[in-house]
Amino acid sequence: MPFDNKHKRTLLDEPLICERGSPGRVGYSLPEDDIPARDSANDLPPALCREMLADFPEVSEGEVVRHFTRLSQWNFSAATTLYPLGSCTMKYNPVVNELVVRLQGLAQLHPLMPDEYAQGALELLADLERCLAEISGMDAVSLQPAAGAQGELTGMKLIRAYHHDRGYPRKKVLIPGSAHGTNPASAALCGYAVVEVPTGSSGLLEAATVTQFVDEDVAALMVTNPNTLGLFEREIVQITEALHVRGALVYMDGANLNALMGVAKPGHMGADVIQFNLHKTFSTPHGGGGPGAGPVGVKKLLEPYLPIPRLVQEQNGYRWSETFPRSIGKVRSFYGNFGVLVRAYAYILAMGSDGLTQATRMAVLNANYLRQRLAQDYDLAYDTPCMHECVFSDRSFAHTGIKTLDIAKRLLDYGFYAPTIYFPLVVSGALMIEPTETESKETLDEFADALLAIAQEIKENPAALKDAPLTTPVSRLDETRAARHPVLRWKKL
Repeated sequence: MPFDNKHKRTLLDEPLICERGSPGRVGYSLPEDDIPARDSANDLPPALCREMLADFPEVSEGEVVRHFTRLSQWNFSAATTLYPLGSCTMKYNPVVNELVVRLQGLAQLHPLMPDEYAQGALELLADLERCLAEISGMDAVSLQPAAGAQGELTGMKLIRAYHHDRGYPRKKVLIPGSAHGTNPASAALCGYAVVEVPTGSSGLLEAATVTQFVDEDVAALMVTNPNTLGLFEREIVQITEALHVRGALVYMDGANLNALMGVAKPGHMGADVIQFNLHKTFSTPHGGGGPGAGPVGVKKLLEPYLPIPRLVQEQNGYRWSETFPRSIGKVRSFYGNFGVLVRAYAYILAMGSDGLTQATRMAVLNANYLRQRLAQDYDLAYDTPCMHECVFSDRSFAHTGIKTLDIAKRLLDYGFYAPTIYFPLVVSGALMIEPTETESKETLDEFADALLAIAQEIKENPAALKDAPLTTPVSRLDETRAARHPVLRWKKL
């Protein structure tokens, strides 16, 4: 797939909205109203009122529509191209999810609606709890946490409450070097010292090594399975047994559940608590800070500590209850991001048991297909079959001076958003690719052809990649300077 001008997208230049328009131009045409003018002097102090906004854009409706439509055409998204962010599971969001979440009875339901008038929504939430418990092999689920990281923190709070009830909250949490970056933060926020457990030469945790770190001060092990290298922890049962023998618990990060759903259950592997990233595994689009949902599933021993309020079923239906004396309390206002929960429920019902299993198998197949196609030119971090994602590095291009960032920037010229780069940290120059199950073979081939073409460019003229991207609205930016000296206000020149 050699790059040429025919691959260049037609993009129109677009200035800031503040640079458009002229005084007096408006985006509406309405008749004068007959409502008497109201004196606002008694509503707000005069110092807080102003007649005009300095440099406020005065534009027509057409200009507003074109401005934001053109900006949207500059974006890469799962709706426009393969979005292969490793560990993020940026799968396609079925349109039916959006139709369901916009149903009037769901979209316009006020969170303070009395329970008796919200039975349909409460039944939906209760059924979603049951579905997630079945998928994960857990005994109970709370839908309250609003993001994966908050689910992690909630899970660790549950573990701390459990140990505290037994007279000693313990001091340490074991975390592999290949863990997600939020894992150590969640443990530290709960007052634990983080102890890193090294992985073996195969990129996997070894039960013998973990056992050496377990003592009476260890509260839990936080482990991701499959891990952030995209590899399944083959000794997970022996590892969890080693923790349980010493009275410690196991927190399993559910960020990579897209490689397990319908095939294997964390609860059967010995996990005591797991968080679900509904905005990843169960198809809600995410990015830019939200929206998200990070429910937690627990085994029976942790159920008394779940956040309140909790749903309880009575003869007349469902209601919220706070009569759980050992609960860790609320972790979010109301009860989670309801719209994300509805989308996840719609996805699960539409897929069914067989569909979820097939999705997992296709995700694993797609990742291994890309792994096989790219292995000829890109260095594999671990040359073994992967699960739902595969990790390469820039090591094979070290002699050319080309880094992972250069490859990522050049991919933009081919119409693809770059995979996750420089993560996991245990792989130098990592290029982490997760295609998900929703991509066709044709799309995977186009993506692989682009990366192979870039590899050929590196061999022939590596210096040219230092200027990439060449066809995007802006050229390569000084990201370090932007991070250290951000321009947060528009200033008219």
